[in-house]
Amino acid sequence: MVKKLLATILSAMMAVSLAACGGAAAPAPAAPAAEAPAAEEAAPAEEAKPAAEEAAPAEEAAPAAEESAGGADLSSLKFGFVVGSFEHTFYQLIQQGIEAECEAKGLNSDQYTVLDASLDPVIATQKVETLTADGCNAIALACNDAAGVKPAIENADADGVKMFTFDCTSESDAINCFVGTDNVEGGRLGGQELLRLTGDGDTVAIIGYPTASSCKDREDGCLEVLEGKDRKVLTGYDYKGDANEAQKIMENILTTNPEVKAVFTVGDPAATGALAAIKAAGSDCLIIGFDGNPEAKEAILSPENGKYWVSEISQNPKEIGSRIVDEMIQFMTEGTVTDKKIFIAPYIITEENAAE
Repeated sequence: MVKKLLATILSAMMAVSLAACGGAAAPAPAAPAAEAPAAEEAAPAEEAKPAAEEAAPAEEAAPAAEESAGGADLSSLKFGFVVGSFEHTFYQLIQQGIEAECEAKGLNSDQYTVLDASLDPVIATQKVETLTADGCNAIALACNDAAGVKPAIENADADGVKMFTFDCTSESDAINCFVGTDNVEGGRLGGQELLRLTGDGDTVAIIGYPTASSCKDREDGCLEVLEGKDRKVLTGYDYKGDANEAQKIMENILTTNPEVKAVFTVGDPAATGALAAIKAAGSDCLIIGFDGNPEAKEAILSPENGKYWVSEISQNPKEIGSRIVDEMIQFMTEGTVTDKKIFIAPYIITEENAAE
């Protein structure tokens, strides 16, 4: 009887020892209930208690992730960036601003990474996950599809990554700072240009991109200015960030409304597509673009294309890129940002100032 009891106790002690090492313990041979008194069976549980006590400090350390912003050594930090699309000049310029500012602040090439989301929320989500897995302490992205990337932002935040946005943002409490153009004001400037370039009773159009919050703001700002004015407004289009799609939309507009006098496009790729359609149709419709990319300025100054593309609402993508870097560094090292939302004012480019 005593031998059986000793065997039972030794088996239980071996099982506890294996569990404490993180291995999967093999089940101990079951002893008959009558020969294993409850008081003696409880003894191994006392030996497992220290393992639970050792785990306690890990639970106490959990709040450290919340306190990681501020006071960090810059040399120990990694930053990740996800731009809308490397195919768009605007995002290429933002990338240039990001990289120039990272270098100016003394970050080495291992401390920052810039990735491309191809204007796709699924790809953007994958890039955020990649940067999180790579150990980035802070990530900034352009939310071209605000709803589509919101889960990725909040999942990264839950993993302790500090989240930022630029160009277009998402309504998530996880975002510490947004830097971008005042897009509503930019849209208002576009609306003012439509009024300046046309007369009462004229037909005007807006080629939009409602999925991107920044572009929706531009269209909303333009419509605000046109409200109550004597213009027939053609709206409700989605060029999806694709110049070819914008060309098809413009072709359709010119077919159904050949009298259209001017079109406001919420991005330069849309203006490029509209230009091709207008020239092919032999129309004299005028174009107001939005971005301020080099091709827009070249078109405005061109003797041929400048007859159509006459105005541009300009952003400052390099400043957006450099400013988001500054805010991320400030937040991670000092624990603060200049403001939750930082807007860079847009301005109008015409033939008079395009060369400046």
